[in-house]
Amino acid sequence: MAMDPKSKTVVQLLSVVLTMGALAWASVPFYDWFCRVTGFGGVTQVADAGSDTVLDREITVRFDGNVEKGMAWEFKPMERTMKMKIGEDGLAFYEAYNPTDKPIAGQASYNVTPFEAGGFFNKIECFCFTEQVLMPGERVEMPVNFFVDPEIATDRDAKYINEITLSYTFYQIDLPEDTQAALDTDADTSVN
Repeated sequence: MAMDPKSKTVVQLLSVVLTMGALAWASVPFYDWFCRVTGFGGVTQVADAGSDTVLDREITVRFDGNVEKGMAWEFKPMERTMKMKIGEDGLAFYEAYNPTDKPIAGQASYNVTPFEAGGFFNKIECFCFTEQVLMPGERVEMPVNFFVDPEIATDRDAKYINEITLSYTFYQIDLPEDTQAALDTDADTSVN
């Protein structure tokens, strides 16, 4: 049984729309995976431990901190620059403050510039790996432990990099369920 030309055209167009929709849906997780694997777009790497090799060559790491528009926190690096040897473990701190009268949860997104350095900037521990909750008036220091992979010194595109900027932007997220439940319990207790 053959389809008439109009039905065939409708089926083809529907197939194109569904295929394009599926590709659009899959593009964000695929791009995120690609950036994490390659360091493309300034996405950093995650390491279990520091480097075994430390070079004599030094590199300057600059630190930047921002909040998304509308996020009530104050957020900044405690130290603006750090000069260190390539391969050496670095430890930097950022400060976050919630000046409001309500708890706020946040998650940090990050990148490094120049983008070619992303594949060589390794984080061992970072506040950006988990969501953060600050209670009203709370001020915290948040560490990031990192190193620059010695392989940067021999990479064709990255070997001339002498300065890397690590940048974080905090954006507000919903309070975790356990925090919200504790706040609801406290509110019920104080009403009774």
